[in-house]
Amino acid sequence: MIAEKRLRNELLHALTKQGFKYNPHLRPKNNSKNGIRTIHKYSRIEKLRLHSNFLIDTKKTVKDYAIDGSELNPEEIQLELRQVEPNSLESEIFLWWNLAWWSVPYEHPIGRQMRYIIWDKTHDSPFGLIGLQSPPLKISVRDKYLGIPNEELDYWLNMSLYGQRVGALPPYNDLLGGKLVAMALTSNEIREDYSKKYHGRKTLMNKRVMPAKLLFVTTTSAYGRSSMYERIRYYDETIGEFLGFTAGAGTFYIPDKLYPKLLKYLKSLGYDAQRGYGTGPSRKLKFIDIALRKLGIKRSARYGIKRGFYLFSHVANIKQVIKENSRPRWYDRPFDKMQDFWLERYAIPRAERKQDFRKFKFNRFSDSVIRSIN
Repeated sequence: MIAEKRLRNELLHALTKQGFKYNPHLRPKNNSKNGIRTIHKYSRIEKLRLHSNFLIDTKKTVKDYAIDGSELNPEEIQLELRQVEPNSLESEIFLWWNLAWWSVPYEHPIGRQMRYIIWDKTHDSPFGLIGLQSPPLKISVRDKYLGIPNEELDYWLNMSLYGQRVGALPPYNDLLGGKLVAMALTSNEIREDYSKKYHGRKTLMNKRVMPAKLLFVTTTSAYGRSSMYERIRYYDETIGEFLGFTAGAGTFYIPDKLYPKLLKYLKSLGYDAQRGYGTGPSRKLKFIDIALRKLGIKRSARYGIKRGFYLFSHVANIKQVIKENSRPRWYDRPFDKMQDFWLERYAIPRAERKQDFRKFKFNRFSDSVIRSIN
């Protein structure tokens, strides 16, 4: 079939351009961090170009609330956790930084969603972002560690979220701000917001009402184990636990312009390849795996980029809750107390040792983002 051959060639051209090789399996040409960054860079630029008008039109608004490193006084940082509402100022600022700052490309969140900006009230600027969504259905390192039976996956995962975007923005990132953002994943406020938002709501797939309890949050690091997530302490408590590595499956490497073509191709073969809200990241992965296999590209979804997998629990006895139906022993972690602890333990000592945060200039950074679009 001519159309099938054309789609296969178009896809292989896009993948090799990103930094993959195909002979006989799809794999990165270079598995080093720099090689993986090259693959991410291609997809990131594509996302930036798709949102170029937004990035350019919103730049002035973002600049009004950005801060150069030379303007920052670490000892005066005072933070609050703001939940991002649709069509708000925070929503614009969240999306701009979400697109512009990270090397891992932006992906539209799927399923249950909660977004937060951590805001520095003293300097009136965004400190960090938290983007939460429904977790992938099956992650072997998570399910094995927690002891979740296959038949109970939907029940327990509906009491969890996945951190799609977790991190500090400049210049706060150079003050170990990422550790405070990671700490906030276990805050009382996020747990309470989750209960309010999802109390009594039915799940989309099975139309069941699940307990509106946030038991844990999981997330991944882009390049193996992450220094940001390692050795985080809150007084005598360890926050965050490394569970191992993912198997290297994902969907980000499929260009946005080609994914609809793959779905159309599957429909021509008789598959019910619908997309949209409620279909989930696991379903998208399944579609890509089937389509590329039909196109003769072996092991399509196993692209070999393994990510470090981390768990941030809201309860001290998470395994017993899942395995033995024990009563949860909730951590008590108010965000304002955690930010005070972070400031004293991490930020101020870091600022005294290293002055790298002072080098950041928003105009220089934003100009480089706009240049990359062209």
